[in-house]
Amino acid sequence: MEKPIVAQKSPIPVDLKSGQTYYWCTCGKSSNQPFCNGAHQGTSFEPLAFTAQKDETAYLCACKQTKNPPYCDGTHNSL
Repeated sequence: MEKPIVAQKSPIPVDLKSGQTYYWCTCGKSSNQPFCNGAHQGTSFEPLAFTAQKDETAYLCACKQTKNPPYCDGTHNSL
């Protein structure tokens, strides 16, 4: 099974808009972190689609190891 690339070892703050759908990068290869840019093509990875429930600044995982995707859960601290 393929493992994702650690894009960075800290979360990325993102201003989310209520009702908008976003596509979180799961492979770590995107140059548009934390979002997908299609760099996963040819791998077993697919982006994770999620819809913001409210307007907020969210901290999205960039290490790709979170147990609560797409949100950071602090796992990067143990890498």
